[in-house]
Amino acid sequence: MHKKYLVLREMLKKILVPFIACLFVVSCNSPYVSKKRGYFNVELPVHAYRKFDVKDFPFSFEYPLYAEIVKDSTYFDGSTENPYWINIDFAQFHSKIFLSYKSIGGTAIYKIKRANGSYSDSTAINIYDKLVNDAYTLTNKNNVVSNSISDSLFKTGNGVGGVFFKVGGNAATAKQFFLTDTGRHFLRGALYFDVAPNVDSLKPIQDFIQIDINHMLQTFRWKN
Repeated sequence: MHKKYLVLREMLKKILVPFIACLFVVSCNSPYVSKKRGYFNVELPVHAYRKFDVKDFPFSFEYPLYAEIVKDSTYFDGSTENPYWINIDFAQFHSKIFLSYKSIGGTAIYKIKRANGSYSDSTAINIYDKLVNDAYTLTNKNNVVSNSISDSLFKTGNGVGGVFFKVGGNAATAKQFFLTDTGRHFLRGALYFDVAPNVDSLKPIQDFIQIDINHMLQTFRWKN
């Protein structure tokens, strides 16, 4: 029995050793293919809209059914220079479109931080050229992390004109714009995400919300 075992072992060695060596050579010579980074799949709703048209507001527009309008209180500790600063909140996407309205020629309130850490109010007149310049300045703050910034003029069928900004790279906000009639009204919008910006993982959601932004701009109206 022992002799038969030795003979069988030698036969297996003659068969398996060349086979394993062949597999090793093939695997070493095969090109390495990197795996693409995966991201969680996001269920996107069907685009559908309702109208935002609140009494005394100087503008109206249509926004998605899967979003909510909330009053903005981000920058002024619960108060703003006027009651027309609002956000379009996409809770399921952890994102918001911040809308800040200014009346051209009206008074703006700014918070100035004192040396002791407290804040005081300062006022200034909203001049059209300064509002436009501020919009470009705020967008260009993304230069540190962006790889491109482009701007394009537009005018809708409702006669509303403005500028749309596209910011490339891992910027905090890749979609920004402003609307104005150059004489009375000025509104700036910016899409922000409450997560670390990553152009690859956020692109499907950014593209989805871009359709909603386009719809908002096309349905936007000044009331007077």
